[in-house]
Amino acid sequence: MKKMKAVLFARVSTREQAEEGYSLSAQIRLLKDYAQKNNFVIAKQFIVPESASGKQERKIFNQLLEYLTGNPTVKIQLWEKVDRSARNFKDSVKLDDWLSEDEERQIHFVKQSLIMHANSKSHEKFMWDIYVATARQYSNNLSEETRKGLYEKASQGHYPGNHKRGYKSSGDIGHKVWIVDNEKPDAKYIEMAFVLYDTGNYTLRTLAKELFEQGWKLNGKQVSISELHKLLIDPFYCGEFIWKDKLYKNAKHPPLVTKELFYSVQDRLQRKIKAGKYRKHSFLLGGGLLLCDECGYSVTAELQKGHNYYHCTKRNMDCSQRKYVREETLLQQVLETFDKFKVDNSRLLEWIRKALKESHQDEDKYHESTMNELHAEYLKVKNRLGKLYDDKVDGLISKETYLQKQAEYEQQLNDLIDAKQKHSNANINYLKLGFNIFELAQVGREVYEKQSTDNEKRELLNFVFSNFKLNGEKLVPTPQNGFDVVFARAQKGNWLLGLDSNQDERIQSPLSHRLRRDRAIGAGYR
Repeated sequence: MKKMKAVLFARVSTREQAEEGYSLSAQIRLLKDYAQKNNFVIAKQFIVPESASGKQERKIFNQLLEYLTGNPTVKIQLWEKVDRSARNFKDSVKLDDWLSEDEERQIHFVKQSLIMHANSKSHEKFMWDIYVATARQYSNNLSEETRKGLYEKASQGHYPGNHKRGYKSSGDIGHKVWIVDNEKPDAKYIEMAFVLYDTGNYTLRTLAKELFEQGWKLNGKQVSISELHKLLIDPFYCGEFIWKDKLYKNAKHPPLVTKELFYSVQDRLQRKIKAGKYRKHSFLLGGGLLLCDECGYSVTAELQKGHNYYHCTKRNMDCSQRKYVREETLLQQVLETFDKFKVDNSRLLEWIRKALKESHQDEDKYHESTMNELHAEYLKVKNRLGKLYDDKVDGLISKETYLQKQAEYEQQLNDLIDAKQKHSNANINYLKLGFNIFELAQVGREVYEKQSTDNEKRELLNFVFSNFKLNGEKLVPTPQNGFDVVFARAQKGNWLLGLDSNQDERIQSPLSHRLRRDRAIGAGYR
């Protein structure tokens, strides 16, 4: 008697099934023994391991159907049970279609002693449908449990989604965590992307080009604009994540950038000012840096006969500003503005330096004291949380009370962490707004002229000025980041606000008050 060709399909969907005696080796042994007894020859095996994802499982199932289609002499399929073959009606329909095309074809479900073919009796088909329905119900329950596990994982601060560029997973299956992938350069360039975009000197297109020139190559090409935008708006990189349309703010994975930097970039991405659609040139005072002093709209520029000319966009038709101004005329005024930051009186310069130094020492004491207080409060709340858990274990409080107080204490801990982060950033901002800023103000023109590229010059301008306003041919600067204080005092020549120059202890008043105020604003307090 000629042996008929058959294929076997073995699958274990969960670790529990493997532990309960449904291991792959047991299935394969059962099906091979059955084939031998029934004079079948195994032409090919299709194996789905426990570790396979749903996508991989469907792929192997489709490979089975493709193999059967390409090998019509194979008439027999061997399965352990129906629930190994069809977890949904779609799969069962595919199998049923395969059966109905040839009366010699059969599917054997060994453990259930069920053989399906084109002429199966009605009660056998009914059993088949019942098995499929049961299999589908099991599959649905398994999916529901998986979803519950993923939501629980998310609530604990662990991102349950797919791979993120710049990160890799670490740990055993079911206990994996996300860590920065230092074996690849992606993390470094993603962080660079946030920092560069926050300067205000780049569009997404020019940023993608800059990153490519810096060495970031994805399959030999520069990152696409859509991919770059996707990275810059993903809160995952600042220690948060979105899962099923919900934002989880206290993720456990290490961030690549601070939350302050991330949300600063979001503000820039949502700005109304946009580059012209067909803009081919990068202008030094472009990108929203130059505004019309009359109507407040952005000033645009265009290249004519080898020179850049700036003019109001005339979005407000009532605006009377119609003049075109050459870039050279405006840049000369920029340099003159840098000169106006200078304090020429050397004795006064020393007083101001001393005031800033003393103010910084005062700031250090305040910062250290505040951080110590926040840390002490953090430990206090953490101890309360630990005691709360002990009370629950000892049965002193109800589950409802425990959950309510737990959420309250965890929110307090998160608020304290945010406060500490804000104070840390405020301290860094203070240093920028202090001695180094003042020193830069004294040599601003020289620093500007030494910048080798327009991007570097534009970055410096964006740091010193929030914008310039154009009135006719006159440029009106709006300094920021502490330069406004230096500019105003230098212009008035009244750093001491009328105080006696011998009162060294009071010299720090003009700058330190403003700097402390900026520090407080940066920390989220007034």
